[in-house]
This record gives sequence, C-alpha cells and structure tokens, in this order.
Amino acid sequence: MSRDYQKFPDDENGNVLWQMFQDGDDLTEAHEIEFSIAFNDEAQVDRCALHLLKEEQKISLFQDEESDTLEWIITIYVYMEPEYEDIVDLEQWFTKIASEFGGVYDGWGCMAYVYDDPEEEEQAYNN
Repeated sequence: MSRDYQKFPDDENGNVLWQMFQDGDDLTEAHEIEFSIAFNDEAQVDRCALHLLKEEQKISLFQDEESDTLEWIITIYVYMEPEYEDIVDLEQWFTKIASEFGGVYDGWGCMAYVYDDPEEEEQAYNN
C-alpha cells in the first residue's frame, strides 16, 4: 500500500498516523488523544489548568517525580477522529496556551486498538 502524503504528510504527526494506519488502526473511529503540557512552576500549572477547564477541556494534572527537574504535567484529553489537520490545529492551540502560562507543549499520544488477531491487541502511539 502506498502512502497518501495529503492524508499522512512526511513529518512527525503524519508518520505516527501512517504507522497507526499501517498497523490496522481504524482512523475513522474516534480515539481519546492525550496532549501534554509541561511546567516547572506549580503556580503556573495551576493557572493553566484552570484556564483549560474554563475552555471546557478534560484534563489531568500530576507531578512527574521521575523527571530530572521538578516538573508538572497537564494532560488534555480530546475525543476525536485522529486526522492530521485537526491534530496540528490542536497542537498549535496548546502550544500557544503553554507559552501564555510559562509551560512547554510536550506532544500527543493515544491508544490504538488493532483487531487483526483473534486476540485483541492494544498499542500506544506517542509523538
């Protein structure tokens, strides 16, 4: 099968989506995609989390104790079909929000459900 570069451009997002597609993941089905923003300051992460909640985003917040620096992570959960343009748009929006609150956008990931086998398989994809 040849890659459609309109649907799966040659960059990190396109490569992850292409890999998901090749692995048999149905990209026409909605997935819960997790976007992450990292912070070094607890007050800033709290302000950003409140802002995202006011924007009606589903989030979680935790302190990453395994990080070299004291780091707080906000994960934003978006239930959507994993389409390239939508992911890029959300990345740009979350990057802008991260910058406004002194954080850094840290990528996205999602669980992919592949049913090629009689046994159900579950894989994680991260960008």
